[in-house]
Amino acid sequence: MGRKILIVEDDAETASYLTRGLTEEGHSVDHAANGQDGLFRATDGHFDLIILDRMLPGLDGIAVLKALRAAGITTPVLVLSALASVGDRIDGLESGSDDYLVKPFSFAELLARANALLRRSEARVNVDPKLTVADLEIDPLARSVRRAGKKLDLKPREYLLLEYFARNAGRVVTRTMLLEKVWDYHFDPGTNVIDVHVSRLRRKLDDGFDKPLLHTVRGAGYMLAA
Repeated sequence: MGRKILIVEDDAETASYLTRGLTEEGHSVDHAANGQDGLFRATDGHFDLIILDRMLPGLDGIAVLKALRAAGITTPVLVLSALASVGDRIDGLESGSDDYLVKPFSFAELLARANALLRRSEARVNVDPKLTVADLEIDPLARSVRRAGKKLDLKPREYLLLEYFARNAGRVVTRTMLLEKVWDYHFDPGTNVIDVHVSRLRRKLDDGFDKPLLHTVRGAGYMLAA
């Protein structure tokens, strides 16, 4: 599970295709098949991204979008639509969406756009620099780390690794996510680079403390949690 994404799409085949692809990328995906259900879930749940079909039964995507923005919901929204004219795109963007993708689309392009929106959203959220997980405190501006008041000396890559874990505290972080976000690799180098760095970080982070914070989730990845 990476980010929590809501798909509002009435076409079952498209919804299944997106759900499968995003899940394989490590995201947690919820699906709503109509506008009313989508609006309810989007205002009730805490999603990192909403992928919203424009032409929905009952309540169309633009109406859902306007209702969300009117309610103060700032979750990034990527609109999907078969309506491809310049006017349609402008209408979608000016209704409050953050991006507009015309059908048919490739999953690779959708994923790239979704990741861009998630990164932009994270940058806004991270205005408050301090990250805290249990007795662990990270100051990204100073690049300092303390646990229970004790300063931890981390190498640059160990720090980046820990900061990424902390920004995803309580969630499973996959190896693919680490390669992309910490090493900026968009392929698997086929080495044990992650295992080595996680092992070193774990020793510095948890040795000498009663409760470990960095956990291995068998078959899935890692999780930083109390």
